[in-house]
Amino acid sequence: MRYLKMIGFSLIALIIAGCNQTPTMSKKELAKLQLEKEQLGKILFFDKNLSKNRTQNCATCHNPERGFADDRDNGVGKMASLGDDNKSLGDRQAPTASYAMFSPVFHYDKKNKKYKGGQFWDGREGTLAGQAGGPPLNPVEMGMPSKEAVVNRLKENEYYIQRFKEIYGEDIFKSNEKAFFAMTELIEAFEMTKEFAPFDSKYDRYLKGEYDLTVLEDLGRSIFFSNNNNSCANCHVLKGEDKKGETFTNYEYHNIGTPINHELRAKNGTTAIDNGLLNNPAVTDEKHKGKYKVPTLRNVAVTGPYMHNGVFKDLRTVVEFYDKYNNKDRKINPETGKPWQDPEVEETISLEELKANKLIDRKVEALVAFMKLLTDKRYEHLLEENENK
Repeated sequence: MRYLKMIGFSLIALIIAGCNQTPTMSKKELAKLQLEKEQLGKILFFDKNLSKNRTQNCATCHNPERGFADDRDNGVGKMASLGDDNKSLGDRQAPTASYAMFSPVFHYDKKNKKYKGGQFWDGREGTLAGQAGGPPLNPVEMGMPSKEAVVNRLKENEYYIQRFKEIYGEDIFKSNEKAFFAMTELIEAFEMTKEFAPFDSKYDRYLKGEYDLTVLEDLGRSIFFSNNNNSCANCHVLKGEDKKGETFTNYEYHNIGTPINHELRAKNGTTAIDNGLLNNPAVTDEKHKGKYKVPTLRNVAVTGPYMHNGVFKDLRTVVEFYDKYNNKDRKINPETGKPWQDPEVEETISLEELKANKLIDRKVEALVAFMKLLTDKRYEHLLEENENK
């Protein structure tokens, strides 16, 4: 499994990183050190002292009991996250942290002429460590004024001081920059554990011969992987049909014509157009305006609302939204009873990738049924909760 390979790479990185351990450490010692980093990273992930008012931690917006997404209502129906100051609202929904470890480092694929990978909706951080360092310093999230301020919070805890020095050396706190990076690296280590990517959904069990698909689920599976019938596989398949370890994203960036979430912006006061990938400092070409990273479909049925701005509440609505590009009868947003709103950025929509045969309602239901299969075992009870609401 790729998870085990990534742990192997992490162990190699420990030697290259040149922490206080000798380069002659045995595999057993390296594995022990990696486990210690994961355990300390988990403690940091849940530490509210790393936010300005000591009210938020990583788990606030990436709740491990709710698909590593933000399940708080926040006064906007979970469309965006509320900050540590209890008043600031973001303009994008916090993506799930589950399976995020598999996103490659942000890069430009010269062969396909597309940007891929990275973290956040616009890939502005190349790695999980980079992503972990963002929210603590974001004024509308955890609100800490500087890296030094974060490190000072770390130094309030004698246990942190001891463990950081044991892992990174006695001098680790002589540099705020190095201490801050160590913190993000530790959180990354935790986020790369199997807890975030168990691959134990009903779909995974089906691949092992441990679960029988229903007729509707099997139809949804056939449609999903068929390039002739549907466009899902264009962006949400990386390895191929029924391949183990599929994360259901190719990590590319596309504009699918998502409309502005006016309900959210009435609350957060944002008026500027969200330029998507163009907000990434590494991207300057206007043709990438309005594009966002293709999200994983793992746990998608329990991590709504949907799209980068949470504009759609129901997974079925999302499928119908895609279908409107190929079905002239799909004119009405079922959540509003009104015509679909115009896209926020129209000029860069991935029309070629969106081409597909139109869907009858039965096929829409089938695709939703298939995506529910991608829910980790620990979250299957949430499917029932959602259906009973």
